[in-house]
Amino acid sequence: MVDQPNKRGVQTLRADSLVRWVIIVIEYAIVSSLLLVAGIVLVRTVESFLRYGRDFPSAVVAAIDGILVVIIILDIAHTVFGHLRTSVFPVRPFLVIGVLAGVRDILSASAHLTFSGPLSQREFYNTLISLGVGVGVVIFLLLGLLILRFSGHVDLEEAE
Repeated sequence: MVDQPNKRGVQTLRADSLVRWVIIVIEYAIVSSLLLVAGIVLVRTVESFLRYGRDFPSAVVAAIDGILVVIIILDIAHTVFGHLRTSVFPVRPFLVIGVLAGVRDILSASAHLTFSGPLSQREFYNTLISLGVGVGVVIFLLLGLLILRFSGHVDLEEAE
């Protein structure tokens, strides 16, 4: 008599390993895509900066914005790649990525206020609201980092 539960167990193990393999392939494709996008954004940012023309201050702000986007993309790729190695998503890198994104938004709003020329009252208020939300997000995420630090939480990546 053939043991049916044992045969099902082998089939389940094969299906599980196939699903894990597909997930790993997709995650590596995501990391590769993020690295490709980061490279393209960096090249386009440098190219745009070198062709700044007469509006140098705006070119500097755009270059900083582009470089911050590249840093954010690389941090995301690094975190996903770390997940592939440890099968754990560390909390701290996501908070740092959020802080970087918030700082980028603050810089963009500040640049809009500085370099856009005269603004209507509505545009001015919308930019101030955007600036305030960015500052609030950064403060909130920094508080999260502070709580993690004092709670004794250690991500696996930091323990090594």
